[in-house]
Amino acid sequence: MKKFAYEARDQASNKITKATLQAESESAAAHLLIQQGFTPLNIKEQSEEPSLIARLTGRITTKDKIVFTRQLATLIGAGLPLSQSLHTVLEQTENKKLQSIVQEITASVEGGKSLSESFSKFPDVFDPVFLSLVAAGELSGTLDDSLQRVADQQEKDADTASKIKGALTYPIIVLVVILGVMAFMLFTVVPQVEKLYHDLKKQLPFLTQIMVDAANFLSHYWWVVLIAVVALVYFGRQYMKTASGIKFIDTFKLNVPVFGPMFRKLYMARLTRTGQTLLGTGVSMLDMLRITATALNNTVVEKSITRASEKVKGGKALSAALQPEDYILPLVPQMIKIGEQSGRIDEMMGKAAQVYENELDQQIKTISTAIEPILMVVLAVVAGSMVGAILLPIYSLVNGINV
Repeated sequence: MKKFAYEARDQASNKITKATLQAESESAAAHLLIQQGFTPLNIKEQSEEPSLIARLTGRITTKDKIVFTRQLATLIGAGLPLSQSLHTVLEQTENKKLQSIVQEITASVEGGKSLSESFSKFPDVFDPVFLSLVAAGELSGTLDDSLQRVADQQEKDADTASKIKGALTYPIIVLVVILGVMAFMLFTVVPQVEKLYHDLKKQLPFLTQIMVDAANFLSHYWWVVLIAVVALVYFGRQYMKTASGIKFIDTFKLNVPVFGPMFRKLYMARLTRTGQTLLGTGVSMLDMLRITATALNNTVVEKSITRASEKVKGGKALSAALQPEDYILPLVPQMIKIGEQSGRIDEMMGKAAQVYENELDQQIKTISTAIEPILMVVLAVVAGSMVGAILLPIYSLVNGINV
């Protein structure tokens, strides 16, 4: 479909409106505006290629999607027709890129497509969990409830991700400070010490000589270091896009000391919370497993879920299918088994998710509290070693002169 910028008069309020819409042709755009109660004044096709600034600033955040989803759910729950609800949300949407997407969705819905089909045109914005919940809500007639579930799911995921990022922020800041201290010492203080020893025709101590050699190398061959770092980052990123690279990173996340248990609990919380949301909306067990496996964003755990799904397809209970998998923590199949016995699998998965989310919160707080003094000690050792490598030679020179 093509994008058109239009200027039209609202037949009800007689106000002039300027916006964009999606249509197959200019005449189709005019016909769509007339159906919506507008009198077209000017319609012009827009270029599909966005500007550089638009590409850099047009990011749709999780918060944007949550607000959009909640507003749409509220309007539909209040009894407004879907088309009118989309138009109302469009007027309240501030993100320009999301505005454009909502316009296309609105045009698609008014063209006869279902809401889930219209959302599916934008897989980069609306993930499989989102699409499945919307489709299930349309089939069951509980679209507003499904959208509220989507928003809840997005909020919990965003909250967990934010806490993990917050726990990593302090170590990154300290690392930057350590590198800054090292750079300051190497490029300002060390050369002065070398000059002093050179003038006195004395031999530098071993540790100080290493620092001098490092400073000289970085001063004369900084471009080599820069090229090496850029090449390492580039080829590292390329490798991480390959199947073996993705598997390596995903396996590393699950087994890395300290943070490995956090990632395992994160994936279990995501597995059970997403499973609860999907099953509660009426999605079938096999579809739930397929969608959840993809939503976890870890290929190693995804394969475990896929193997379990094949067993379920063969007639095995979900709890028994998940039990032998390496990266499925024991509480998950245990809670699911209780749910299978009581007929409330989604509720038990929700309780398991709450347990893992609480444990993850506590673990993040513990690590955040413990990592601060550890990093301060590391900073003190690094700075102290460099200061010692500079001051000790000076003291030895002073002592030699006094003798």
